[in-house]
Amino acid sequence: MAKFIPVGTFDLVIFGGTGDLSQRKLLPALYHRYADGQIPEDSRIVGVSRTEMSDEDFRAFAFEACGAHTKDSIEKDCWAKFEKLLSFATMDATDPDADWSGLKERLSDDDRPAIFYLAVTPKIYVPICEAIGEAGLAGGDARVVLEKPIGTDLESAKAINSGVGAVFAEDHIYRIDHYLGKETVQNLLVLRFGNTLFEPLWNRTAIDHIQITVSEDVGVGERAGYYDSAGAVRDMLQNHLLQLLCLIAMEPPNSIEADEIRTEKIKVLNALRPMQAKCVSDDTVRAQYGPGTVDGEKVKGYLEELDDGDSKTETFVAIKAWVDNWRWARVPFYLRTGKRMRSRHSEIMVQFREAPHAMFGEDQAHSNRLIIRLQPDEGVQLYVQIKEPGPGGLRVQSLPLNLSYAESFQVRYPDAYERLLMDVVRGNLALFMRREEVEEAWEWVDGLLEGWAAANTPIHTYAAGLEDGPVEARMLLRQDGRDWWSNGK
Repeated sequence: MAKFIPVGTFDLVIFGGTGDLSQRKLLPALYHRYADGQIPEDSRIVGVSRTEMSDEDFRAFAFEACGAHTKDSIEKDCWAKFEKLLSFATMDATDPDADWSGLKERLSDDDRPAIFYLAVTPKIYVPICEAIGEAGLAGGDARVVLEKPIGTDLESAKAINSGVGAVFAEDHIYRIDHYLGKETVQNLLVLRFGNTLFEPLWNRTAIDHIQITVSEDVGVGERAGYYDSAGAVRDMLQNHLLQLLCLIAMEPPNSIEADEIRTEKIKVLNALRPMQAKCVSDDTVRAQYGPGTVDGEKVKGYLEELDDGDSKTETFVAIKAWVDNWRWARVPFYLRTGKRMRSRHSEIMVQFREAPHAMFGEDQAHSNRLIIRLQPDEGVQLYVQIKEPGPGGLRVQSLPLNLSYAESFQVRYPDAYERLLMDVVRGNLALFMRREEVEEAWEWVDGLLEGWAAANTPIHTYAAGLEDGPVEARMLLRQDGRDWWSNGK
């Protein structure tokens, strides 16, 4: 059974400590890590925001947040100890005249890392970091954690990276993408490079194509204002999907050291074929959801939720991408993500080529597939060809060899934020993005957006609740003689 290894003592400051991310993810993650014995008793967790709140108020706020956003019940004795780590400082970190003394009093003078988590809009990353530096808190082993998206395009990403980099060294900057903390995402490295079964086949000679899908059943809801300025490309493709593509397509690193892994991911981004106006019409689909039915309930379309009849922001995108290197020549990568789909799921499908000779006739119609499920039920399935039992001739079926994390590991394992937070404390940068990764991804995405604008690419519509999104997304694959993998079909 896996054991939780305690981390060293630390101070963690959460800017935006009363915000949505803090409530839903950060505070519950910290409580779970404390309950499992990973966080030392003398660590300190400080919430910071403009909200007027006492330490006791913040502890009550945290208790309510953890109770609402965790599947496990809160143990009173454990909570009584955990809440002693919590305190709160009221301040506007972007105000040049802000008084930082209250925050300083809550931090230790001991030789321990001070971690500043910016759970705020990226627009104020640089001002907050500059203020941290001016307050004398960025020295020693101080670290900063940045949430995605890092900017809205290449220019703004460079400005953020330069501004934050002027205060914190690159190896003290943790650009977080919670997808990289998922068990199955991390297992991609082990699956590929720890099994001789796969690595010799992980190339153009054995693989026909790869699909990466991130599907959401929710609409934009209260995020409508932000989302309309971002869209599916900036919100999901630039970070989550491209990171998954990098892990699937990267060359074997020399070791699992952070820079070795991140260097190989950057090589994949460098090899991505640029998206230009001449190819966006053939290789991309952008769409927006309309009214429909999800889980048996009628839901509004995007424009109704936004209350704007003229928005051209995409809520769905499908792309045929190419990695132009020796390993992946002529192997398409199909990426898609959308809101208000039939179900919430994220998965990677690796489609192997058909056997060179169909000796079993038409029944041998399927080739091997590897399915890597990221959510909601993490696991791995390898579809192989099996003879169907019984008389009447030889019939072949494609059935999965199944690895379910929930069934194979009868313990609760940390979620993505829990794992990534502990990696920040340990100083492990392997699952965090380097500056070049962010900027290379934005350069490719900027080319896509500019291509759409130059080609005046239309925005299609799809009814909320559809499995595969707009019909044009299905045609993207069918013109290549392929189909989207969907719910085991």
